[in-house]
Amino acid sequence: MWILVFQRIAIEFILDVLYFPLWWYTAGAKHTLLFCVRLFQDANLSFAPLLWLKNLFVPMFGQRDLQGRLMSIFMRFVNVIGRSIALTVWFGVLVCLFLAWMIFPLAVSYMLFLSFIF
Repeated sequence: MWILVFQRIAIEFILDVLYFPLWWYTAGAKHTLLFCVRLFQDANLSFAPLLWLKNLFVPMFGQRDLQGRLMSIFMRFVNVIGRSIALTVWFGVLVCLFLAWMIFPLAVSYMLFLSFIF
């Protein structure tokens, strides 16, 4: 009886090892890409540079005089630029994260191969 269980476990292990690269570059990559997209959408909701741009000419704190309007335009413009830069940097981090996901098995395989040669 235990030999049948051992055979089943061994076969499942071999099939899982063979299926791993296929899963990693199809379903796993899709899952990681959707995760990165969700992280970007969350950051976009958090930074909201388009919302700041939309309200660029709305006076802050109800100050409708010339100084108040100029100050609110300047501050919102600086905010739009800073938040856009932060969102662009976050996008770069997410692209690097996805590329690391794609390259990781190849790098590990390469290092394993080198460890056997040298």
